[in-house]
Amino acid sequence: MLPIDNCVRALREQHGGMTQAELGDKVNLTRQTIAAIEQRRYSPSLETAFLIARVFGQRLEDVFWFDESATS
Repeated sequence: MLPIDNCVRALREQHGGMTQAELGDKVNLTRQTIAAIEQRRYSPSLETAFLIARVFGQRLEDVFWFDESATS
């Protein structure tokens, strides 16, 4: 697993059950890429991470954070 964790799935659920495809459309990514981000198989670019955070009205560090335990 990658050392960057996130709460994208929880935020989608909190925002009316937004689908992965709907979020992808808002940030110009595929549904598959959103799924990979949520599953920590892919870390988004900094620009994309900011866009995702903006969609949910959150600060970047409230959506994505460094998982210290993944580097041990």
